[in-house]
Amino acid sequence: MSLLSTRLDQIRAAKNLAGMAELTRGVEKESLRVCTEGTLAKTPHPTALGSALTHPKITTDYSEALLEFITPPEKSINSIVDTLNDLHTFTYQHIGSESLWVNSMPCMLDKDADIPIGQYGSSNSGRMKSIYRLGLGHRYGRAMQTIAGIHFNFSVSDELWEFLHTSDSSNLPISDYKTEGYLKLIRNFRRNFWLLLYLFGAAPAVCSSFIKSREHTLEPIKSDSHTMHKPYATSLRMGDLGYQSSAQELLTTTYNSIDGYIKTLCDAITKQHPDYSAIGIKDTQGDYQQLNDCLLQIENEFYSVIRPKRTAKSGQTALNALRSGGIEYIEVRCLDLNPFENVGINGQQIRFLDIFLLYCLLEDSPPSDEQENQHILQNQKAMVYEGRDPSLTLYHFGKVRAASEWSQEIMDKLQPIANMLDTYLGDTQYGQALKNEQSKLDNSANTPSAKIIELLSNRDISFYQLAMEHSASNREFFLNQTLSTDTINHYVQLAEQSLQKQKEIEADTSVDFEEYLQNYYKEYTDCTKRSY
Repeated sequence: MSLLSTRLDQIRAAKNLAGMAELTRGVEKESLRVCTEGTLAKTPHPTALGSALTHPKITTDYSEALLEFITPPEKSINSIVDTLNDLHTFTYQHIGSESLWVNSMPCMLDKDADIPIGQYGSSNSGRMKSIYRLGLGHRYGRAMQTIAGIHFNFSVSDELWEFLHTSDSSNLPISDYKTEGYLKLIRNFRRNFWLLLYLFGAAPAVCSSFIKSREHTLEPIKSDSHTMHKPYATSLRMGDLGYQSSAQELLTTTYNSIDGYIKTLCDAITKQHPDYSAIGIKDTQGDYQQLNDCLLQIENEFYSVIRPKRTAKSGQTALNALRSGGIEYIEVRCLDLNPFENVGINGQQIRFLDIFLLYCLLEDSPPSDEQENQHILQNQKAMVYEGRDPSLTLYHFGKVRAASEWSQEIMDKLQPIANMLDTYLGDTQYGQALKNEQSKLDNSANTPSAKIIELLSNRDISFYQLAMEHSASNREFFLNQTLSTDTINHYVQLAEQSLQKQKEIEADTSVDFEEYLQNYYKEYTDCTKRSY
């Protein structure tokens, strides 16, 4: 009997379904602001939306035009979707004729240097955020940073952790046990996330303007088309054209221990990298071009498909928060925007992610090694470019097996988890979510990526034209939504409070920027000196 089966039997026997079903989630959803003709908006972040530095729900990612909506941690899936709806509706009331691009891959980009990076004011923290983005542009090009996606934050209840801790007769302190448990989840997720690329990948094609100066293996969808694609592609965002770094592939991050993870990233943040040293930290006028000349400027530059996370205190780095408190939740980072959904994701997808992540948590998760790391990368690239090929094979614990066989094996293991969640909640929504994704395995034409390719081919239109249609439809949808007076007042108040908070931060000039940066990096330097 597998560990997954044993644990599910234990949970059933103890009638502890509540512990398994009480999940906390949050969504971070990015979207580019674009002009009426589909070009990147050059306007500043709208003041009516508040401060991108301090607003808890509306900020920007890389570009001034790349909005990011953040839902607070929620136990209710409906609340997450409702919050995203409200954020989109409120935003559309304050961006004039602009729209939010509904696809992960951008289109109609100007010259790289004309893509505006995010601006966060004159405070030390605001300057650091902008310089970090300037550095990303020098290292990878600004176009790559305009790609949008969805990040999904997930944690399980303390009740479930305590139950598993007792069932395993663990001698670890509960905080250490949770950290070890989340690391097991992460290892299994990395082994299996290729399935999410197949099921939810929605970026099988790109506008030719995006790849005009880059090496690629894409081909035109029509002989005279401005749309480039791969016939069986799923998520080009997760391939060589997206958030990937060949330099970072040299990092050996196995997630076998939290100390090993922290030390790997601390080393990457403190050790010089020749290519980035060649850029220089400052230009000849003394202006910063990047935060440092190491492999990573900060932890966020590490382009992983999943991250261990802990809410950091003010002035604390993310890695130091992990070191001192352990893992609090995980962040899934491989999800495309779904252009067929108004907010880019729906409740059914969230339910499937619940089931999938519980499976990764409860199933046996042996330590990873370097060979498996390489196979995970190879599986990712295979799924990105050839994911819907019926003959696709992948590496599974060193052996080659058919992707179709492996995916069905996973789906079969998800079924009892869905059943248990539905039993506790008294409905069939988790089972229906699983059934919906099963239909994509039964027929790849049901996947978002296949639907996009079908529309592009059958209608003989470009990626740009299709994305413009979807974006225009989305704009009309949200402009026709009505927010309650209380909801409007809530977001107006949040915006005003965030602007005031930014002013207060900027009024504190007790520490100059050089000292601020030195103090920030001291945490990483100290980290590399520790014995792990």
